[in-house]
Amino acid sequence: MTMPYNQNYSEFTYEFPPISNCNTFGRENQTIVSDMDGTLLRGRSSFPYFALVAFDVGGVLRLLILLLASPFAGILYYFISESAGVRVIIFATFAGVKVSDIESAAHAVLPKFYADDLHREAWGLFSACGKRCVLTATPTVMVEPFLKEVLGVDLVMGTEIHSWKGRATGLVNKPGVLVGSNKADALLKAFKDASPPELALGDRETDYPFMKLCKEGYIVPPATAEVQAVTADKLPKRVVFHDGRLVNKLTPFMALVTILWIPVGFLLACLRIAAGMFLPMSITYYAFWALGMRVIIKGSPPPAAKKTTGQTGVLFVCSHRTLLDPVFLSAALGRPIPAVTYSLSRLSEIMSPIKTIGLTRDRTTDANIIKKLLQEGDLVICPEGTTSREPILFRFSALFAELTDDLVPVAMSTKMSMFQATTVRGWKSMDAFYFAMNPSPTYEVTFLNKLPYESTCRNGKLSHDVANNIQQMIASSLSFECMNFTRKDKYRILAGYDGRCRKIV
Repeated sequence: MTMPYNQNYSEFTYEFPPISNCNTFGRENQTIVSDMDGTLLRGRSSFPYFALVAFDVGGVLRLLILLLASPFAGILYYFISESAGVRVIIFATFAGVKVSDIESAAHAVLPKFYADDLHREAWGLFSACGKRCVLTATPTVMVEPFLKEVLGVDLVMGTEIHSWKGRATGLVNKPGVLVGSNKADALLKAFKDASPPELALGDRETDYPFMKLCKEGYIVPPATAEVQAVTADKLPKRVVFHDGRLVNKLTPFMALVTILWIPVGFLLACLRIAAGMFLPMSITYYAFWALGMRVIIKGSPPPAAKKTTGQTGVLFVCSHRTLLDPVFLSAALGRPIPAVTYSLSRLSEIMSPIKTIGLTRDRTTDANIIKKLLQEGDLVICPEGTTSREPILFRFSALFAELTDDLVPVAMSTKMSMFQATTVRGWKSMDAFYFAMNPSPTYEVTFLNKLPYESTCRNGKLSHDVANNIQQMIASSLSFECMNFTRKDKYRILAGYDGRCRKIV
């Protein structure tokens, strides 16, 4: 057991030594038990993660309820009972919500944000141990997908929420919120037939009961600006796919700002979208700038195709960041360029200021559609077939390379400060609205050099080699990585399966 340790560290007195005193060498066969908020994560508050789930499962109304409840929860947490404060936050976030929706948000939304806040020093010690366990007051349903699937944690012990007929009641199951002595009891139950864990990590006094049950205990002091997060390449598994509409975590202040901005942003989005729909494309670029949407053009756009006998149009091959890629490409060129796409909702088709044609996923039929459109003029295609928020490009479809030699790669990049313009589980038809609701969204359109004749299929190159070459050109321009993932792989992983269609456990 750990002997009392008194050290003044950043104006706090701890019973255990700081984590900086711990040696990570030779821990491969040892077991570690760690708290989560303020320990494995740099942030001590779980509000931002509850806010992400609240907005994802209940929209702005649920976020407002959580925000209104947070002052009351804070008073209970700091002055009366830590458990009572957490109960209020859980009730405000989950009451009446389908458990399946909570699980879906925990799997698709939270891992990216948790990974971005992982404490470097704590993770260094945690990952050095052979068996890893986490004790946390946060509901198990929220943290388990990240901890097990991304960090490879062996055992997760968190607060269990109560449900009835598939919906969360907002209450918690026995023994209640996992804080203080409840953490110690959960640890004793989990290791009743085994020797006590060798290491414990915590960050506050209420972690002492479970830390005293371990052979060694270390405190993770409150994070300062100098404490860095773990970089993506140091994680056991890279977080590639994530969902949800929010760009950043929400503090209570930023949650208030977001709630107040939404009605203003929606009206502004309607105005921006109307400008794109009804104004001539030749002035859309300037209208977007006047309305706060930045369109940055790099490279030299090719001139419009001349209507001469036997001449086909240019095929613009774009990276796929949002459904608006063809619209902003047209705005950058100052003329409407038709687009082909694999999926198109009725609302998106009505709102689109350019001609948009749906493909059938039948190779012969799609080839005929693209050939016919190229005979009429220029055309734009996004051969990835799906979007991602990571700096990656999905595997390109090679069909387009067989149909024309007039190929112009275009690297598309976006910047959003409040709302994401892509979704997997949400309404795709709302993607344009969410992009336009950002205070000052930016689209960067980079025209690369036209593919030389010697690099085309007409000169004997294989279609997949041409597609891979164009993908690499775009990736290099954006400093992105090419991934051997298809659209199907993305949805399998988001559904809880790996690329070989095996259930992730």
